[in-house]
Amino acid sequence: MLPELGIIEGFYGPLWSWQERTQLVEALAPEGYRFYLYAPKADPFLRRRWAEPHPEADADAIAGFARHCQSLGVRFGIGLSPFEIFNHFDDDARAALAAKLAWLDRLGIRDLAILFDDMRSDTSALAATQADIVHWVAERSAVDRLFVCPSYYSDDSVLDRVFGERPANYLEDLGRLLDPAIQVFWTGEEVCAREISPGHLARVTGQLRRRPFLWDNYPVNDGDRMSRHLHLRAFTGRPADNARHLAGHGINPALQPTLSQIPALTLVACYRQGKGYQYGAAFVSAARATLGDALATQIQRDLLLLEDSGLGRLSREKLAELQRRYQTFDHPAAREVVAWLAGHYQVTDDMVQTQ
Repeated sequence: MLPELGIIEGFYGPLWSWQERTQLVEALAPEGYRFYLYAPKADPFLRRRWAEPHPEADADAIAGFARHCQSLGVRFGIGLSPFEIFNHFDDDARAALAAKLAWLDRLGIRDLAILFDDMRSDTSALAATQADIVHWVAERSAVDRLFVCPSYYSDDSVLDRVFGERPANYLEDLGRLLDPAIQVFWTGEEVCAREISPGHLARVTGQLRRRPFLWDNYPVNDGDRMSRHLHLRAFTGRPADNARHLAGHGINPALQPTLSQIPALTLVACYRQGKGYQYGAAFVSAARATLGDALATQIQRDLLLLEDSGLGRLSREKLAELQRRYQTFDHPAAREVVAWLAGHYQVTDDMVQTQ
């Protein structure tokens, strides 16, 4: 059983080009990826400066990509992060949000996500306030489907350490107060979950009073530590039986759009093959389909260096050797490896704190 699969472009760090997004969606749409949520943290007009309009050229590019997704049978949506709006949902905030929703309607998007992730709260009734905001949006938006990302979107205690302790019964209250038609994102027991089990999803379903819509933070590699590693290996820890416990499954891709296709394809194999799934064989198959035999073989040989050792443990000599090696390949994935080796994909703490 294949759940609804899609891409959630929700990472910190450098923005992709529209050509890169187009190539990714064209590669994955025939394999079962049926939605694309545009929500990069680096787009300031969706997060820190959300109340300001996008520049005309950017708006035209988003609209053009939305039309292209539709031509491929892929739902296109926007993830809007009205930064800390739950701390001051006053008349000015309502007016700005209404204007933003009108602009989104003009784009013709089908999905809208209101994202409350990675923000601090000084609101006592956080779940009730957020539910009110989402319902206010629902009354004024023409989208087919509405999502919300909670402030506490995982069991992971790192959220409490960074953004303050979660209110008691936050998840249960949010699930009780939200209209059942509204989808709720969830990342698992951890922000970047090593495993997501049917038992865990069943428990969260009870808390939310609906099946969670999985925001899977693999193969994403943003942040200072993770951006020093390429996430290339096949999906593990996502048993096919999860499908019956999920409303859908979106993956947050790596900073490298072409290389992200490799794990993305293995997730399809994981669901389709069920107990017959072998993650090593799935990686080889996906790498060959994405890269061709020669480059796939080279990536497989260097997997320990690229994914496990990472930039922090590669000597200057080894970095230079790898750069020379991948410069011999005329392929966008090889160019991504070369750029990563040169540090062009490094995400700093300052970027995470200011995007």
